[in-house]
Amino acid sequence: MLHLAQVQKNKSVDGLELRLLARQHSENTWALINPENVSCTNTDSFNEGMLVLVELSDKQELISIQNAKDWVLDFVHKYLVTGVSPTFLQEEAERIEQWRQDLTLQNQDLTRRHLEMEARREQIQTLEEELKRDKQQLEEKAAQLEARREQIQTLEEELKREKQQLEEKAAEFKNKNDSEETDSNVS
Repeated sequence: MLHLAQVQKNKSVDGLELRLLARQHSENTWALINPENVSCTNTDSFNEGMLVLVELSDKQELISIQNAKDWVLDFVHKYLVTGVSPTFLQEEAERIEQWRQDLTLQNQDLTRRHLEMEARREQIQTLEEELKRDKQQLEEKAAQLEARREQIQTLEEELKREKQQLEEKAAEFKNKNDSEETDSNVS
């Protein structure tokens, strides 16, 4: 694991040791740690007070050590020369928080709209079912009306025949009466 450390004198052994200051979590994420000292025998080429990048094993054994000058200059170039300052980062964090809140509101709005659309869809389905029932009832009533119309037509035809028969009988009766009258007048 990569650490940022400072070379300092070890008073007990009259040599140098490393004071670990920060630990890398990911490529662009570092965290300050409680300073801790690690003894090192390969610090001859480093002066007291220098910042170094140290790679340590899980057992805190030194894997590699290098001067942190290039790393610090790269850091300054990437973040400080281009205007990345704590204020800028704070503003970016606030802007991101605002975007997050806006997205949350938009998501809530979309969820609300989805629920409204689902409710409307259910209403439409209910209305469609009611319309189908009403249509079926109307078709049944239309069939009943058609059957009644046919019955009425049949009854009207029977009435016409009976009327015609009555008129024929009435005419016969009248003719019979007329002929009887004529016969009784002749006699």
